[in-house]
Amino acid sequence: MKLFKLAQTFRNDEDGAVTVDWVVLTAAIVGLGIAVYGVVSGGINDLSTDIDTQLKTDQIKTTFQ
Repeated sequence: MKLFKLAQTFRNDEDGAVTVDWVVLTAAIVGLGIAVYGVVSGGINDLSTDIDTQLKTDQIKTTFQ
C-alpha cells in the first residue's frame, strides 16, 4: 500500500514541469539564433569586405581647397 501511495504522489508532483518547459524554450531560442546566424553570416561577410575595400582605397586630403 505504501508503494502505491508513493507512485501516486510521484505522478501528481509537477515541480519539474517548469524546468522542462524552460529547457525546451531555451533550446528553441538557441536553435533560432543558429539559424539566423547561418542566413545572415554570408551577407555580413560580404558587407565587411566591401567596407574594408572602400576604406583602403579612400584618399585623405590634408589641404583645404
